[in-house]
Parts: sequence; structure tokens; C-alpha cells
Amino acid sequence: MERIQTFSFDKLELECGKTLAPVTLAYHTYGKLNPARDNAVFIFHALTGDSQPAGRTCGGARGWWDPLIGPGKVFDTDKFFIICTNVIGGCYGSTGPSSLNPADGKPYGTRFPVVTIRDMVRAQARLLAYYGIERLEIAAGGSMGGMQALEWAVTYPERVGKVIGVGTPGRLSPQAIAYNEVGRQAIMLDPYWRQGDYYGREAPAAGLSVARMVGTITYRSEQSLEMKFGRQRANRNGRLEDPYLGLTDRFDVQSYLQYQGSSLVKRFDPNTYIYLTKAMDLHDLGRGYPSYEKALARIQMPTLMVGISTDVLFPAYQQREIAEVVNSQGGQALYREIDSPHGHDAFLIEFNLVEPLLREFICR
Repeated sequence: MERIQTFSFDKLELECGKTLAPVTLAYHTYGKLNPARDNAVFIFHALTGDSQPAGRTCGGARGWWDPLIGPGKVFDTDKFFIICTNVIGGCYGSTGPSSLNPADGKPYGTRFPVVTIRDMVRAQARLLAYYGIERLEIAAGGSMGGMQALEWAVTYPERVGKVIGVGTPGRLSPQAIAYNEVGRQAIMLDPYWRQGDYYGREAPAAGLSVARMVGTITYRSEQSLEMKFGRQRANRNGRLEDPYLGLTDRFDVQSYLQYQGSSLVKRFDPNTYIYLTKAMDLHDLGRGYPSYEKALARIQMPTLMVGISTDVLFPAYQQREIAEVVNSQGGQALYREIDSPHGHDAFLIEFNLVEPLLREFICR
């Protein structure tokens, strides 16, 4: 099992105008930082991910990008020093809504300030300063992780050697914002949410479960659900349910969604779900620049954008567009697409398709 580490600093001025103080980042590292401190690779996690992309978790599961990280793998720990943090606003060790507010010693709840992807990146820059790392060799991630990688490239272009974004947009679309809003409303309308003040009491589990079910639908494609479930009936302890006989009897796909919802409830904070989906809604690389194109013009380093053919959450045209705009502004971006039936989640499933693209790009 890999050991989690923490780094704390005094304060962080946020884009919302408020100050978060103090701040703790939970993180994992793999490999060794070389004497020149120029072999660092930052890997960023997606919405409900954590700071452990590789190795065995305390529950014995493999990290979410484990096939890509390790000796001889595409992110070679014999060569690179890999860093991954849990984002601010998270619930896996970094300062977030469940953290204690130093003003009164009680959990922040909804008193926690609104954070953005850019705020997350600025906090991560503080960790790099602690290590004396002036420049990343690679910034990489998928989904919300890819948003952070792109934000690094725009905010600190002189500090990033190469950028990799998989299944990620440069700014969130109205449809993606709409999906997130349904999830947040499911949590906030749960009577146990209590305006976010549920710590120490029963949590809004039903609301978070429904939010996860909605999210899961966007992570998969119609083709993947058809392949995996079709119209099969659910199997409950060896008994096939019959949806034609009762309201609670289910198709297999319903059972799957409910399982996904109940699984997240066991490991994730509902308020964190609200705050991180809000941060994703606010994601827009062009914010604060003369235009979206001018912001992307700052990405002059080699960049790889990977689309997923059946992604309904962040469709492949969004990654293709980023590469095209970067190139139109004098950059050097590549666009590649993986043909997978698994939808958005392909970046966590189809390692046999993702790995060769990353390896080719990193070794260029």
C-alpha cells in the first residue's frame, strides 16, 4: 500500500475573493526526484478520484491509473517523479467542506468557500515550491484531471514541458452544467442534507446516490449499456426479478445504477460532490483573458488531446477543438481519438487503447 503524505501552508487567496486558511493537500508520490529536480510529472484525478492513482489502496484495490504508472510503464517511475494530490475541496485528506473550520472547530459544510479548477492548480503550485520543482516535465489527467492539466498549461505555461488531456473540455458546456445541476439538486433536496450541516448526523445518502446514478449514465454510452445489460432482468440473491410484476422489481441496468450509487455513498462526502461539480461548472480556460483563443495561445508546449468516440459527457469534438485552436495560435497540439464503446469512462477502462497514444507522445 502506498503511503499518503500531507503538505500544509498558511493561506490561499481564492478566485471568489475569500481566503482559505490554513490549507492542507494530501498527496502521493512515486519514483524519485532527481538532483536537478526536472523529472517531475503531475497526474490529476477526476471528480470522485483521490491522490492514489497507482499501487494498492487500503482496501486492496488498484489505483485508478495503475496500469499506466510504475517501472517500465508509460509513466515510468524509474525515470519520473510522479505527484498526485487530492484537490482542495476534496474529502480524501485535502482541505474541504468536511474539514474543521479553525474559526470554531466545526466542519465547514457550506461555509466552505467556492473553489475553481484554477484555485486547485494554484494550491498545487505551492506543493511544487515546497519540493523546489520549478518546471514539470508532464502535466496529465482525464476528465476533471484533464481540466487541471490544461489550467496548468495556461496559468503556468513556462512551468510545463508537455500536456496530456484525455476526455476533457477547455470549458464546460451547458449540457454538462445541466447534468451537474441535477446531481447537486438531488443532494440538496435530500432532507438529511440540512443545508450542508449534517456532519455527526445522518448524511444525505439517498441524494448522493441519485447524483451518482445520474453521473454514471453520462459516463457510459448507450452502446456500452446495451452490451452489458440489454433488457436483462436483475438477479437478486439468485432470484431473477420480473419488472412486469412489481414496481420494485428491476432490470439489470437499474440494479447496476443503484449499486454505483450506494458504493459512492460509502466513500465520498456529499458536500464535496457539490463543491467539485460547481468547480467543474466554472471551468473556462478563457476566463480573465481577452478571449478563449488568447488563453489557449499560451499553450505553446507539446500537447496531446485524446477524445473518446462515444463520450456523451465531454464529446470528442471538444478535445479536437482544443487541439485545433492551439495550433491556430502557433502551438503544437496533437489530437488522437480512441474508438471505444465504453463512453467517458473509457479513460479508466481502455488502457490498451490509451497507453500506446501516451507512450508515443511522451517519447517524441
